[in-house]
Amino acid sequence: MRQAPYRVVVMGVSGCGKSTLGHVLAARLGFPFVEGDELHSRANVEKMAAGQALTDADRSEWLQSLAGILGQSFVQDSGVIVACSALKKMYRDRLRQGAQDVLFVHLQGDSSVLTERIKQRPSHYMPASLLQSQLAILETPQSDEWALTLDVLSTPENQCNQVIRYLNTLSPTSMAHD
Repeated sequence: MRQAPYRVVVMGVSGCGKSTLGHVLAARLGFPFVEGDELHSRANVEKMAAGQALTDADRSEWLQSLAGILGQSFVQDSGVIVACSALKKMYRDRLRQGAQDVLFVHLQGDSSVLTERIKQRPSHYMPASLLQSQLAILETPQSDEWALTLDVLSTPENQCNQVIRYLNTLSPTSMAHD
């Protein structure tokens, strides 16, 4: 496989498997993995744990931090895999300010499946009660965005293979999307 310095953001609502796929993909590609949840401010974590949805303003500093990581990867010509909900187009635009060549891998699935997955991880601060607020603001990537949509019911290994197959179809010049 070609070793290009890919920058991939695995995105979607809570419970879709962003972190799982991110880890698998990073291991297969040999790139660092950044868990976006770990970069939320204490105030954001406490707000979500209390069952309150984050606002655009709450997410601003967090998105800027992630854009900085993507930008550093771009400047260093190195790859990175990031798990980040990236629910709105404006959030993805903010992340692309760091690196224009980011591929967004959107993990999409039925809300009942996602709810069950969230309930299976009681140690995570994100309660299942916030899933509906995330689904309500989710703007799925459109044709003018560089994105690949995958089903959450597919295994992480299959999802990883799909992403790698997609990346392998790219020419270096096709990676810079505006």
